[in-house]
Amino acid sequence: MRGALRAAIPIFSFSSAAAASLLSPSPSLLLRRSPRLPFCRFFSIPPPMANPLPPAPTASATLNASSSSMQKQFESFRVQLEESGKIRERIRAVVMEMETAVRLMHSSLLLVHHTLPNAEVLEKARVQIEVLKRLFGRLAEILRECPGQYFRCSHTVLQVIWYLSCFLFGCLKEGFTFDDRYHGDWRSETQTAVSLVAFLHWLETGNLLVHAEAEKTLGLDNSDFGLDIEDYLIGLCFMSNELPRYVVNQVTAGDYDCPRKVLKFLTDLHAAFRMLNLRNDFLRKKFDGMKYDLRRVEEVYYDVKIRGLGSGESIQEQTTET
Repeated sequence: MRGALRAAIPIFSFSSAAAASLLSPSPSLLLRRSPRLPFCRFFSIPPPMANPLPPAPTASATLNASSSSMQKQFESFRVQLEESGKIRERIRAVVMEMETAVRLMHSSLLLVHHTLPNAEVLEKARVQIEVLKRLFGRLAEILRECPGQYFRCSHTVLQVIWYLSCFLFGCLKEGFTFDDRYHGDWRSETQTAVSLVAFLHWLETGNLLVHAEAEKTLGLDNSDFGLDIEDYLIGLCFMSNELPRYVVNQVTAGDYDCPRKVLKFLTDLHAAFRMLNLRNDFLRKKFDGMKYDLRRVEEVYYDVKIRGLGSGESIQEQTTET
């Protein structure tokens, strides 16, 4: 056993020496296997990354961007409102002249309620039609200077198509706008002018002034700046309000055949309006008033008939001949 220990001692001594040399190598070995690096390389700036991430925006930068966007939007609104105000002032200046022309024309036509219609009274009223025609032309010139600011729906079907497009697609094609922001500035004057022109036309011919003739008389272009259908229909309703008074005054003046003519005309006009599916709006209210005008004319015609006045021709005979 002692011999085995003597043989193992050199091996253990060699292993211990080898482990010690590995754990604590000599300085010469370290210098030979680990070359010394320059001192500055330990503190050198690392190379930039290939795709550096942008710095996260701070709260103050976000607030500044939002404030700038808001100011830019309202600055655009300010410019648009100023331009719209200038256009509206020009339109109102023309509308004031239209009010004067309509008032003079109405005062001229009031004379037909007191005397039998004559050429002098009608010609005096017709002079104002030329004035209205010129004023509508000035309105058209103002609106041509600002394209896209006015859109006249020439037919109810076109208006329905527009609303369906907005509902289905959410927006319209570029270049197509539905904006009648200025139409209300002259709507009332247009309706009154149509009623007076239609009344004058009936006094001269005994027939209804159709839409195309009304546009031509007022100098309106159907393709660009025309007569709105609702304005035309409301104007006809206004004209019907004048007929009962006209009938009473004409019978008083000795024209006993006038109630029959007016009754025939109003009956046809009321039946034509019945073809329209009107909404519960201003036009529907004016149309509802037409039946009262028709009733008043019927009462006058009845009084004339039972007294044996007039030509003796009945409404039924007139309808049969037609």
